[in-house]
Amino acid sequence: MAHEGEIQWFSPERRGLIPLDDRFHIPHGLKRSLKRKPFELRWDTAFREVMLACAERAETWIDEVILDSYCALHGQGFAHSVECWDDEGLQGGLYGVELPGVFFGESMFSRKTDASKIALVALVERLRAGDFRLLDTQWMTPHLRQFGGYELTRNQYHTALRKALAHGAA
Repeated sequence: MAHEGEIQWFSPERRGLIPLDDRFHIPHGLKRSLKRKPFELRWDTAFREVMLACAERAETWIDEVILDSYCALHGQGFAHSVECWDDEGLQGGLYGVELPGVFFGESMFSRKTDASKIALVALVERLRAGDFRLLDTQWMTPHLRQFGGYELTRNQYHTALRKALAHGAA
Protein backbone atom coordinates (compact mmCIF):
# COMPACT_ATOMS: atom_id res chain seq x y z
CA MET A 1 0.00 0.00 0.00
CA ALA A 2 1.07 3.56 -0.49
CA HIS A 3 1.59 5.86 2.45
CA GLU A 4 2.66 9.45 1.84
CA GLY A 5 4.14 8.63 -1.56
CA GLU A 6 6.01 5.48 -0.50
CA ILE A 7 5.08 1.86 -1.05
CA GLN A 8 4.86 0.01 2.24
CA TRP A 9 4.42 -3.70 2.87
CA PHE A 10 1.66 -4.86 5.23
CA SER A 11 1.46 -8.35 6.68
CA PRO A 12 -1.73 -8.54 8.74
CA GLU A 13 -2.04 -11.04 11.57
CA ARG A 14 -5.10 -12.49 9.79
CA ARG A 15 -5.22 -12.81 6.00
CA GLY A 16 -8.39 -12.96 3.92
CA LEU A 17 -8.86 -15.60 1.22
CA ILE A 18 -11.59 -16.62 -1.21
CA PRO A 19 -11.88 -20.39 -1.63
CA LEU A 20 -11.27 -21.82 -5.09
CA ASP A 21 -12.86 -25.18 -4.26
CA ASP A 22 -16.48 -26.12 -3.59
CA ARG A 23 -16.58 -23.79 -0.57
CA PHE A 24 -16.86 -20.85 -2.99
CA HIS A 25 -20.46 -19.68 -2.66
CA ILE A 26 -22.47 -17.70 -5.20
CA PRO A 27 -25.43 -16.01 -3.47
CA HIS A 28 -28.83 -16.88 -4.93
CA GLY A 29 -29.60 -13.37 -6.19
CA LEU A 30 -26.24 -13.22 -7.95
CA LYS A 31 -26.95 -16.55 -9.66
CA ARG A 32 -30.08 -14.95 -11.18
CA SER A 33 -28.04 -11.95 -12.31
CA LEU A 34 -25.38 -14.21 -13.88
CA LYS A 35 -28.07 -15.96 -15.93
CA ARG A 36 -29.20 -12.60 -17.36
CA LYS A 37 -25.61 -11.86 -18.49
CA PRO A 38 -25.90 -8.09 -17.94
CA PHE A 39 -22.24 -7.43 -18.75
CA GLU A 40 -19.62 -8.32 -21.29
CA LEU A 41 -16.59 -9.68 -19.45
CA ARG A 42 -13.18 -8.50 -20.60
CA TRP A 43 -9.69 -9.16 -19.31
CA ASP A 44 -6.85 -6.63 -19.25
CA THR A 45 -8.41 -4.18 -21.70
CA ALA A 46 -8.71 -1.24 -19.28
CA PHE A 47 -6.29 -1.95 -16.44
CA ARG A 48 -5.52 1.67 -15.56
CA GLU A 49 -9.21 2.63 -15.77
CA VAL A 50 -10.10 -0.17 -13.34
CA MET A 51 -7.50 1.07 -10.89
CA LEU A 52 -8.73 4.65 -11.19
CA ALA A 53 -12.31 3.51 -10.59
CA CYS A 54 -11.19 1.55 -7.52
CA ALA A 55 -9.59 4.75 -6.21
CA GLU A 56 -12.84 6.74 -6.51
CA ARG A 57 -13.71 6.70 -2.80
CA ALA A 58 -13.35 8.99 0.17
CA GLU A 59 -10.22 7.25 1.44
CA THR A 60 -7.90 5.29 -0.82
CA TRP A 61 -4.40 3.84 -0.76
CA ILE A 62 -4.28 4.03 -4.57
CA ASP A 63 -2.11 7.06 -5.24
CA GLU A 64 0.10 7.91 -8.23
CA VAL A 65 2.94 5.74 -6.91
CA ILE A 66 0.69 2.68 -6.61
CA LEU A 67 -1.01 3.43 -9.92
CA ASP A 68 2.28 3.70 -11.81
CA SER A 69 3.75 0.66 -10.05
CA TYR A 70 0.81 -1.60 -10.78
CA CYS A 71 0.56 -0.37 -14.36
CA ALA A 72 4.22 -1.33 -14.77
CA LEU A 73 3.44 -4.78 -13.33
CA HIS A 74 0.55 -5.01 -15.79
CA GLY A 75 2.87 -4.14 -18.65
CA GLN A 76 5.17 -6.96 -17.54
CA GLY A 77 2.27 -9.44 -17.43
CA PHE A 78 2.03 -9.77 -13.63
CA ALA A 79 -1.03 -7.59 -12.89
CA HIS A 80 -4.43 -8.18 -14.43
CA SER A 81 -7.91 -6.74 -14.50
CA VAL A 82 -11.32 -8.32 -14.88
CA GLU A 83 -13.83 -5.86 -16.34
CA CYS A 84 -17.61 -5.73 -16.69
CA TRP A 85 -18.79 -3.64 -19.63
CA ASP A 86 -22.18 -2.71 -21.02
CA ASP A 87 -23.39 -0.24 -23.66
CA GLU A 88 -22.70 2.63 -21.24
CA GLY A 89 -19.07 1.64 -20.60
CA LEU A 90 -17.03 0.14 -17.78
CA GLN A 91 -19.39 -0.72 -14.92
CA GLY A 92 -17.29 -2.75 -12.54
CA GLY A 93 -14.26 -4.88 -12.09
CA LEU A 94 -11.23 -5.79 -10.08
CA TYR A 95 -7.48 -5.96 -10.39
CA GLY A 96 -4.64 -7.84 -8.77
CA VAL A 97 -1.28 -9.51 -9.16
CA GLU A 98 -0.69 -13.03 -10.42
CA LEU A 99 2.17 -15.32 -9.48
CA PRO A 100 2.29 -19.05 -10.27
CA GLY A 101 -0.65 -20.65 -8.46
CA VAL A 102 -1.73 -17.48 -6.63
CA PHE A 103 -3.78 -14.38 -7.43
CA PHE A 104 -3.51 -11.44 -5.06
CA GLY A 105 -6.71 -9.42 -5.35
CA GLU A 106 -6.06 -5.75 -4.70
CA SER A 107 -9.34 -3.90 -5.13
CA MET A 108 -12.72 -3.97 -6.83
CA PHE A 109 -15.40 -1.46 -7.76
CA SER A 110 -18.96 -1.40 -9.01
CA ARG A 111 -20.94 1.31 -10.76
CA LYS A 112 -23.92 -0.94 -11.42
CA THR A 113 -25.51 -3.67 -9.36
CA ASP A 114 -23.51 -6.91 -9.20
CA ALA A 115 -20.74 -5.76 -11.56
CA SER A 116 -17.87 -6.35 -9.12
CA LYS A 117 -19.44 -9.59 -7.93
CA ILE A 118 -19.71 -10.88 -11.49
CA ALA A 119 -16.07 -9.97 -12.06
CA LEU A 120 -15.14 -11.96 -8.94
CA VAL A 121 -17.08 -15.02 -10.11
CA ALA A 122 -15.35 -14.81 -13.50
CA LEU A 123 -11.96 -14.55 -11.79
CA VAL A 124 -12.67 -17.61 -9.63
CA GLU A 125 -13.71 -19.60 -12.71
CA ARG A 126 -10.52 -18.65 -14.53
CA LEU A 127 -8.31 -19.41 -11.53
CA ARG A 128 -9.97 -22.81 -11.11
CA ALA A 129 -9.39 -23.60 -14.80
CA GLY A 130 -5.73 -22.64 -14.36
CA ASP A 131 -5.35 -24.88 -11.27
CA PHE A 132 -4.59 -21.94 -8.98
CA ARG A 133 -4.47 -22.69 -5.27
CA LEU A 134 -4.98 -19.31 -3.58
CA LEU A 135 -7.06 -16.21 -4.12
CA ASP A 136 -5.68 -13.72 -1.60
CA THR A 137 -7.91 -10.78 -0.66
CA GLN A 138 -5.59 -9.38 2.04
CA TRP A 139 -8.42 -8.29 4.34
CA MET A 140 -11.71 -10.05 5.01
CA THR A 141 -14.93 -8.06 4.71
CA PRO A 142 -18.60 -8.96 5.13
CA HIS A 143 -18.93 -8.51 1.35
CA LEU A 144 -16.31 -11.22 0.72
CA ARG A 145 -17.63 -13.55 3.44
CA GLN A 146 -20.82 -14.04 1.42
CA PHE A 147 -18.67 -15.88 -1.16
CA GLY A 148 -17.21 -18.20 1.45
CA GLY A 149 -14.31 -15.91 2.29
CA TYR A 150 -12.29 -16.94 5.29
CA GLU A 151 -9.18 -15.97 7.21
CA LEU A 152 -5.91 -17.65 8.07
CA THR A 153 -3.40 -16.57 10.67
CA ARG A 154 -0.18 -15.09 9.33
CA ASN A 155 1.69 -18.37 9.91
CA GLN A 156 -1.05 -20.48 8.30
CA TYR A 157 -1.11 -18.08 5.37
CA HIS A 158 2.66 -18.26 4.83
CA THR A 159 2.47 -22.07 4.80
CA ALA A 160 -0.44 -22.05 2.32
CA LEU A 161 1.33 -19.46 0.16
CA ARG A 162 4.55 -21.51 -0.04
CA LYS A 163 2.56 -24.60 -1.06
CA ALA A 164 0.54 -22.70 -3.66
CA LEU A 165 3.62 -21.09 -5.21
CA ALA A 166 5.43 -24.44 -5.29
CA HIS A 167 2.42 -26.08 -6.95
CA GLY A 168 2.12 -23.27 -9.48
CA ALA A 169 5.81 -23.45 -10.35
CA ALA A 170 5.68 -27.24 -10.91
